Amino acid sequence: MENIEKLWRENYRHPALWDQTFPPLSMGDMVTDSALAHPDAIMIDFMGRKFTYAEVFGQIKRIACGLQAMGVKKGDRVGLYLPNTPHYVAAYYGALMAGAIVVNFSPLYTAAELEHQVEDSGTKILFTLSAKALLPTALKVLDHSSLEQLVVGSVAEMLSPVKSLLFRWFKAAETAALPHDPRVLRYDKLIANPGACVVADINPVEDIALLQYTGGTTGTPKGAMLTHQNLTANARQAQVIDPHANEPDRIIAVLPFFHVFANTCTLNRTVLNGGEMVMLPRFDAAQVLAAVQRVKATSLPGVPTMFQALLDHPAIRNIDFSSLRACISGGAPLPLEVRQRFEEATGAKLIEGYGLTETSPIVCTNPYEGLNKTGTVGQPVPGTRVKIVDREDPTKPPPPGEPGELLFAGPQVMKGYWNRPDADAEVFMGDFIRTGDVGEIDEDGYVRIVDRLKDMISVGGFKVFPSQVESVLYHHPAVKEALVIGVPDHYRGEQPKAFVTLNDGFEIDDEALKAWLNPQLGKHERVKAVEVRLTLPKTLVGKLSRKELVAEERAKAAELATGSGA
Repeated sequence: MENIEKLWRENYRHPALWDQTFPPLSMGDMVTDSALAHPDAIMIDFMGRKFTYAEVFGQIKRIACGLQAMGVKKGDRVGLYLPNTPHYVAAYYGALMAGAIVVNFSPLYTAAELEHQVEDSGTKILFTLSAKALLPTALKVLDHSSLEQLVVGSVAEMLSPVKSLLFRWFKAAETAALPHDPRVLRYDKLIANPGACVVADINPVEDIALLQYTGGTTGTPKGAMLTHQNLTANARQAQVIDPHANEPDRIIAVLPFFHVFANTCTLNRTVLNGGEMVMLPRFDAAQVLAAVQRVKATSLPGVPTMFQALLDHPAIRNIDFSSLRACISGGAPLPLEVRQRFEEATGAKLIEGYGLTETSPIVCTNPYEGLNKTGTVGQPVPGTRVKIVDREDPTKPPPPGEPGELLFAGPQVMKGYWNRPDADAEVFMGDFIRTGDVGEIDEDGYVRIVDRLKDMISVGGFKVFPSQVESVLYHHPAVKEALVIGVPDHYRGEQPKAFVTLNDGFEIDDEALKAWLNPQLGKHERVKAVEVRLTLPKTLVGKLSRKELVAEERAKAAELATGSGA
């Protein structure tokens, strides 16, 4: 342990001390400090309408008071079923200042998914919009769960007068009417107060700020309890490693705030810094490129598939990227080809980082300046300790020269899982949390993720890491995206199978790609088949997702087994 930590004491590439602490700070105090320090600075640019810190902070205080008037007490759960609109920012910080625990819900959830997490979390009040894509689902959950109240806003109320009128005219078909129901309260009614109530007394280290639902390290959906200190510490960790932290900050806020990556890297860190969020409700490559040029954006966080989509859009050739200082990629491994092409096209650095929902999420990132090591997720952020243990027995170190499971400790590590002490026992080892990811640390103290334990493929007793096969596939000029999973094999138990999409203008069939790939792999790594597809499954934030492909292949295997047994 001491030998590992010596690497960062003596060879730390971030512009900060690795071995440092972060004093306790509540989320309410963080946003209050920024609003008082930068009252006239622009906090939000939403569809061209700009909101200052003072304006948004006024809404935050009025939401806190409105919630308290509705009976919200410290520790009550308030849900956000919202896309990236100014409502989210005000409701998020307002609920926290009222002492509530925020629960994030994806706007893409079905009624069944939303109802399950509402019940599991005990959410009593839910913020949403009057959009047909959201309100009918929220109303169903209101009628069939323990949810007590909806607070409903509209996109039009956050637009400029002219755009608001146009929205009401041309987007009326996308808006759902509010029912006459005492359980449904309009957003503007909630904030119709002076905002003069007493904010909750918060213990940042102990009090939970956010319930963030995750598959966790064992695949079962559960709520990670992130404290006020977890979130503010991670925002400060992201801040101190940025050499441009004291310069004007205009960040493209298109990653959904309900996801922990955006919640810390786009929202909390920008508010801490007094920066500006250029908010887009959903990802559209043309809109993102136009926004970068319109506001002269300085930062663009995203997932690899988002950067690939920007590269694929023809408008990229006409955009001035000179204002972009750095772009942060997270959520999934960043292919070397995507990074190189994006940096060549924009002149901005594309920096890969790594984290977990359970760690708020950032634990490692490559430096903004200096050595940016391809294939690694960089060095740990300040105050973060790392340990590597044996993949089979986490009480032992891994065999010499072999990768092991990564464990992390630091102020950003969650308090535990909501009402799941059994799950806590599985992931915590003292102060350290098990990640379920296999990795190694090189001689410069850079962390390399090899793969996830649960994604490893067992081929006749040999372990195959899908990411290593995928990395070979990405070297073929025709391959745009690649996923490798294990499929049943009667002799070896499992065998890898690859799924790919192709770059525009390229054609290659399954067998030709398999013939190119397998000679470059070890015998146990060789794929059973390659399947070229038009699209590959992705998660809500655009990460490539294996689970749908695994389910497909299992269904096929079961069907074959049933047919052969008939």
